Amino acid sequence: MNLTNILSVSQIVVSVLLIVSILLQQRGAGSSAITGGSGGSAYYARRGFEKVLFAAIIILSIIFVALAIASIVITAKY
Repeated sequence: MNLTNILSVSQIVVSVLLIVSILLQQRGAGSSAITGGSGGSAYYARRGFEKVLFAAIIILSIIFVALAIASIVITAKY
């Protein structure tokens, strides 16, 4: 495998992980969110799994952007 294929596969894996983590984070999709109600609009601190998930989303998005830039740079060389 060459470097372009490795970057492509790793970008796909990171994107799938990012999608899954974002979907796991969605907690306000109840009936009040559908009708426009403000049932969960109060501020609260993230704790436990939510905090880890939030940090994972930030890290995965940074990795995804870095892989995309690396892919553009490598592709431009060839």
